Amino acid sequence: MLRRVFLTLGLGTAALALTGSLALAGTLENIKARQKLVVAVLQDYPPYGSMGPDMKPTGIDIDVATQIAKHLRVGLELVPVTGANRIPFMQTGKVDIIIACLGKTAEREKIVTYSNPYIGEYNSVFGEESAAISRPTDLVGHSIGASRGGTEDLEVSKIAPAGADIQRFEDTASTLSAYATGQVDLVATGTATAHAFNEKSPRKLFVKIKMATEPAYVGVPKGDDEMKNVINQTIAALAKDGTLAEIAKKYLGDASAVDIAN
Repeated sequence: MLRRVFLTLGLGTAALALTGSLALAGTLENIKARQKLVVAVLQDYPPYGSMGPDMKPTGIDIDVATQIAKHLRVGLELVPVTGANRIPFMQTGKVDIIIACLGKTAEREKIVTYSNPYIGEYNSVFGEESAAISRPTDLVGHSIGASRGGTEDLEVSKIAPAGADIQRFEDTASTLSAYATGQVDLVATGTATAHAFNEKSPRKLFVKIKMATEPAYVGVPKGDDEMKNVINQTIAALAKDGTLAEIAKKYLGDASAVDIAN
């Protein structure tokens, strides 16, 4: 019995030592130790991340995550997140990195280290083709849907004058649903999202006001330059061999989205 107690204590101590070493190690070291890359991805933001007809994750970010895991020669685990919780998931160690259409903002740069961009698009205000809107002042009297906390939310908040009604929703699916059902007149989102939406919805999205170029970056833990450098090397290799262009063409029908990012 006594031997069993000592054995249990020994195993517990070893487990604690392993856990502690993983906690102290860098992201790359942890990934290699477990032989698996754990990535935060969106499931409500086509064509970056969504559930396919086979109920498996699909999209630009899923393909990029797959390529990075392949480059690291490890397995891949995809963790579904929202725009609001993707950074907290990484901060609390639930994921190693974020590949979830992550845009760059001054506030985020305080808590996230960014890779080089891997793809890009334009954030715009979209509406019906007949909507007489071409400049910010035209937004007065109109409701605009935006996903709370996203870069498109920040951009439209900058340009919207008093009298414009910005309605914020918790995720992209809710924002687009509000537009599809006529709950809002306009939507602030990216060109890729609008492209995917138009393939399924009878109420189409047309560019009304182009706001800003929006490259997407991989987010790594703040200050982890080792992981950032590995990601950047992979992105450069994928750009050089044409893989990123193939991904852009597959989901956007246009390989130039890679050029916007660089």
